Amino acid sequence: MGRMNLLSNYVSNQSGQVQGFCIVKSVAVKNNIKGADYLDFTLADAGGEVNAKLWDYSTAAHGTFAVGDIIKVRGTVNVWKDVEQLKIDRIRQKRDDDVIDMSAIVSSSPVDGETTFKKIYDFAGTFRDEDLARLTQYLLRGRKDRIESYPAALRLHHAMRGGLMFHTGTMLEVAKKLVEVYKPYYPELSEELVYAGVILHDIAKTEELEVSELGIATAYSARGQLLGHINMGVCMVEQAAAELSIPEELTTLVSHILLAHHGQPDFGSPKFPMFPEAEIVSDIDMLDARMFEMFDVLSGVAPGQFTERQWALDNRQLYRHGHGQIKAE
Repeated sequence: MGRMNLLSNYVSNQSGQVQGFCIVKSVAVKNNIKGADYLDFTLADAGGEVNAKLWDYSTAAHGTFAVGDIIKVRGTVNVWKDVEQLKIDRIRQKRDDDVIDMSAIVSSSPVDGETTFKKIYDFAGTFRDEDLARLTQYLLRGRKDRIESYPAALRLHHAMRGGLMFHTGTMLEVAKKLVEVYKPYYPELSEELVYAGVILHDIAKTEELEVSELGIATAYSARGQLLGHINMGVCMVEQAAAELSIPEELTTLVSHILLAHHGQPDFGSPKFPMFPEAEIVSDIDMLDARMFEMFDVLSGVAPGQFTERQWALDNRQLYRHGHGQIKAE
């Protein structure tokens, strides 16, 4: 994630103090070397997240805090092992009379979830394969509210309110362009299998993640941790197909696309893609995730600079060249 908005708005640039509202993404009571309690936080806002410490913690003086709480903090920015860290000086829970710009606190998708869902749902209804249309729309319809607002991940790509719709929608647009290129040369390519695979590939994120009312993923569910969204998605397809009497071969094809959409075992897929439509879905998923991650981290550096190494991107440093920016006249 990028740099927190909180850290970008110093109360005093000379003192390094910051003040503002943010969300508790994680919190734990720990002990320092002298045995005194302190709170170890991960705090987040729409710009990113930061590790924060509340030293000399006591419930009597400071109260208690939980994941998902909106809090107001004042603190000092320090650097520990080349990473920014916030030393909290004052902290409190959000009050009812606080005026808060939620868009500054919750990272949100640039697309409207409800509008994007309707567009995708209606598009699935145009499939010539009626069984595939019924299966896709049935799975979408049963999870509408979650699909419209859920993030696509706990961390990394599209880990924002509405991120699942953003990720799915951009993947679908890319899929349509690829079909335009390849279909004339390979008429046997089933564009509808590609589209259905894209639409359904992450449907089980709605069960894998625990998401707060703010639309932020706070943890994996027990089933999500034990099974993962790939296996859970296949189960959803198989169950829905049985209820709708979908032909076995079509069910197997859709299930394989979901099973293989991470491309290889090292990334969580128990099977490599074994037909072209599955390959396309897997490749688009990887491309869309990496485009998001790259532009996200590049937004934190100026043109002509390199990012820190990104472990989620093969430990690469990325370069922001600035060539595509429109120059002011």
